[in-house]
Amino acid sequence: MTKRRVVVTGLGLVTPVGIGVKDSWKNIISGVSGISTITKFDPTNFSSKIAGEVKNFDPSLYLNPKDARRMDTFIQFGLVAGIEAFKDSGIVVTDDNAHRIGVSIGSGIGGINLIESTNDLYDKGGPRKVSPFFIPGTIINMISGNLSIIFGLKGPNVAIVTACTTGTHSIGDAARMIEYGDADVMVAGGSEAAITELSVAGFSAAKALSSRNDDPRTASRPWDIDRDGFVIGEGAGVMVLEELEQAKKRGAKIYCELSGYGMSADAYHITAPSIDGPKRSMLNALKNAGINADQIQYINAHGTSTPLGDLNETNAIKETFGNSVDKLVVNSTKSMTGHLLGGAGGIESVFTALAIHDQISPPTINIFNKDPECDLDFCANQAREIRIDAALKNNFGFGGTNGSLVFKKI
Repeated sequence: MTKRRVVVTGLGLVTPVGIGVKDSWKNIISGVSGISTITKFDPTNFSSKIAGEVKNFDPSLYLNPKDARRMDTFIQFGLVAGIEAFKDSGIVVTDDNAHRIGVSIGSGIGGINLIESTNDLYDKGGPRKVSPFFIPGTIINMISGNLSIIFGLKGPNVAIVTACTTGTHSIGDAARMIEYGDADVMVAGGSEAAITELSVAGFSAAKALSSRNDDPRTASRPWDIDRDGFVIGEGAGVMVLEELEQAKKRGAKIYCELSGYGMSADAYHITAPSIDGPKRSMLNALKNAGINADQIQYINAHGTSTPLGDLNETNAIKETFGNSVDKLVVNSTKSMTGHLLGGAGGIESVFTALAIHDQISPPTINIFNKDPECDLDFCANQAREIRIDAALKNNFGFGGTNGSLVFKKI
C-alpha cells in the first residue's frame, strides 16, 4: 500500500518557560531561561540544586479539581498540553470518526512524585493509608487513557517508555499508525514531572547534573567548553498528527509535515553514547522521508549540556551530513528549558514545528566559550530568521535508544 502523508495540525505545551504554546514559544525565541533554584523540596544537601520547574501551574484551571488531585503531576502536565493541542487542531469528534482518532503520549519516569509521597504515607500508617487511586495516578499510560476519555477518542491508545527518547518515539510511532491506516488522527507527545528528591539524588549520584548552583540561568550550556552536566526540567509537549488529505478537506491549519522517522540502538552501554547509533537514527529518518542530507537546513538537537553527549552528537551530525554540515543551523532549546527527560522529544518537536512554520531558529543560549571540538553553527545566543524547508529532531536515551524525526514545510 502507498504510505499516507502526515501533517501537524495542533500543538500544546507546558514548559519551564511558559504554560501554553504562545508564551512558551515567545520566551524560547527571546532566549529566556526557565531554570532556577529548586522550590519543590529543600535542595540544601544536594550537589545539584537547580531545575527547570514549571511555574504557576494550577491544574484546577484546566482539569476537574477532584480528578486532578488523584493524578501525578506528569499526568496533569500531559493532559493540559494534550487538551491545548486537540483544541488547537479544531477537530470535532463524532460517532463516525471517534474510532479513527487515537492517543500516544508517554513518559520516561512517570509518577515518581506520587510514588514517593505515597511511600511516606505507607511508612507512617501502613497499607490502609494507600489511596485506591495510587496505581491509576502513577502509571505511564494514564495520560493517553484520560485524554481519550475526555474527548471520546476510540482509536489506538498507547504509551511508549524509552527514557529520553520517549516523546520522539511516541510521535514517530503515532505517525506510522496514520501512514499505514490504523488511524486518521493521533494526539502524540511526551510528559515528565521528575523534579523530586529521589530522582535528583539518583541523577546526581550518576554525576549527570550541572552543579552550577550559583547561576541557574546559565547552568545549561550545550556545546560550551565549561558545560558540566544537564539541568533537569519538567513539562509536556503534545502535537496532533493528521492524514494530509483529511486535514486539507476540513480546512485545517497545517504547521508542517512529518515526513520521516528513524530509530536505532547503540548496543554499546547503558548510559554512555556512541556515534554510530545516533548517526544511523538520523540516516534512517532521512531515508524514510525520502530526502538527502543536504536538504536539511535546521536541527533541533538533543544537546543536553553534558561533556560527552554534546561532543558525541556533534560528531554524529558531522558523519551523517558530510560536506553539507556547514549549511546546517543547529540549536538546543534545552539551554532554556533544561532536560525534560521523557518529555523532551514532545516539547522539542513542537518547537521544531514552530521553527518551520515561522521560519526561525531559536537560539542556543549560554554559549560563552564555544568548545572548539563542537564546531557547528549552534545559533549562539540569539534567534535567527532562516529558510527552513526541512528540519531534523534528535533525541537519545539511556539504554542506547535513539530517535530522529524529519519535519518539512508544506
